[in-house]
Amino acid sequence: MKKVAFHNLGCKVNAYEMELMQQKFTEKGYEIVPFSEKADIYVINTCTVTNIADRKSRQMLHRAKALNPEAVVVAAGCYVETDREGAMADDAIDILISNKEKADIVNIVEAYETGGDRGRFSVSHAPLLFSSDHCLSGETENRPLSASLTTLTDHTRAYIKIQDGCDQYCSYCIIPLARGHVVSRPEEETLKEIGELAAGGCREFVITGIHLSSYGLDKAYNLAAGDGSFHNRELTDIIKKISRIEGVERIRLGSLEPRIITDEFLEEMAATKSFCPHFHLSLQSGCDEVLKRMNRRYDTDEYLEKVNLIRKYFDHPAITTDIIVGFPGETEEEFQITRDYLNRINFYETHVFAYSRRRGTVADKMPGQHTQKTKSVRSAMLMGDSAGRAKKFREYYLDREVDVLIEESETIDGTVYQVGYNKEYVRFAIKSDEDLAGRIVRALAKRFINDEILEAVPL
Repeated sequence: MKKVAFHNLGCKVNAYEMELMQQKFTEKGYEIVPFSEKADIYVINTCTVTNIADRKSRQMLHRAKALNPEAVVVAAGCYVETDREGAMADDAIDILISNKEKADIVNIVEAYETGGDRGRFSVSHAPLLFSSDHCLSGETENRPLSASLTTLTDHTRAYIKIQDGCDQYCSYCIIPLARGHVVSRPEEETLKEIGELAAGGCREFVITGIHLSSYGLDKAYNLAAGDGSFHNRELTDIIKKISRIEGVERIRLGSLEPRIITDEFLEEMAATKSFCPHFHLSLQSGCDEVLKRMNRRYDTDEYLEKVNLIRKYFDHPAITTDIIVGFPGETEEEFQITRDYLNRINFYETHVFAYSRRRGTVADKMPGQHTQKTKSVRSAMLMGDSAGRAKKFREYYLDREVDVLIEESETIDGTVYQVGYNKEYVRFAIKSDEDLAGRIVRALAKRFINDEILEAVPL
C-alpha cells in the first residue's frame, strides 16, 4: 500500500478539491498520511492569489522533496496555471496538474509511475498564456470537477463547490487567469452529493465557488435590476432545495458580491430555517476612488445600503469582509477613508491583505506602487481595529442562549471542552468529557475564555 500526503493552500474551493483528490486515492487503495511523514507521493494543492501564496507553494513543494527525495511530488492547481514555465523548471516537481485535471489525479500519477519515464510528466495541453485583454488563450473552457465527495475528513462541516471560474477581472486579481470562465455545477450533482454526506452524519454545508454570486449566470436565468443588482434565482433555488435534504442542519454561504443582496434574496434566506446569517460580503476598499481603480462594480453607498438591508432581515447577522491595503496609488487620505468606513459598517471580522503585485493584471502596471513597509503598517492598523470589533460582536452573546454545533474536543487551560460554532460563526466551548461532535447543543454563554472563544453552559 503506497502512502500519499497532502498539503492544501488557499481558498475553500481548494479545500473541497483536496478532499476529492484524497478520496480518489483512498478509493484506489492508497493510504493517506500526514504531510510531515515520509510518503511515496506528495500532493501540494497550490494557490496563486498573492506572491506570498506562490512562495508558500514553492516552499511546500521543496519541503516534500526534502522529506523523501525518491517520492513523486505533484504540483496541482492555480500556481501551475499561472506560472507553468516556472513550475516546469523546478527540479522538485515531478508532475504538473491543472485545476481541471484534479479529478483524474490517480490515473495521471499511475501513468507517470508505470510509463518508465522519470522525467517530468503532465497530461495538460498548451500552457495558459496572458493576452493583452486579460482573457485566457489556448484552452479557454473550464469545467467543474466531474466527481462528488462521498466521505469527509471533517464529519461535521463540508465545503461544497457549486461554481468555478470568474469573469469579473478586477484589476488586481490573477484568479480569472487561473480558473477560467464562469461555469456552474449541475444542480442534480450537488444535491446528490449533499444527500450522501448528510446521510453519513455531516450537519453543516458551506456552499462555495470561485465567484459564488455568478452561480447560474452561465445559464442566463437571472433577473437583472436597473441599478445593477440582480436576484440570483438559481442560487436561491438551490439553497432552498438543499435545506429540504434530510440531515442538513445548517447552510452557510461563501463570499458574495454586494449586488446579489436584494429584498427577494434575503426574504428567501430568512424563511429558510437552516440558513446561517453569516454574510462574507466582499469589499476590498472603503474608498470609492480606490474601488474604481480596482474595477469593482459597486461604490461605498451601495455597499452600505446592502449591509443595512441584511440587518433589516436578521437581528444580529455576522458580516465579514476582505480588505486590500496598499493598492497602487492609495494615498494616506484614501487609507483613512477606508479605515473610517470599516468602523462605520462595524464588521464582525475583517480579513486584511497587503496588495500583492501580480504579473498579467492591470494593477501590475499602475503607478504609485507602495513599499512593503507601508503596506505592513496599514495592515497592522486595520487588523488591530478588526480585533476590537470582533470582540465587541462576541460580547453580544454573553448571558444569551445559543445553539452550538459541536465539532471537536479540545483541552483549554487543562480543561476538556466540546467546541463548536453558532450560526453566526462565533466559537463556543462547553465543559464535557463526552464526545458531542455532530450534535447541536443549546447552551447559555457565560464568559470569555479568551478574546476569541466563549464558555457556555448546556441547558
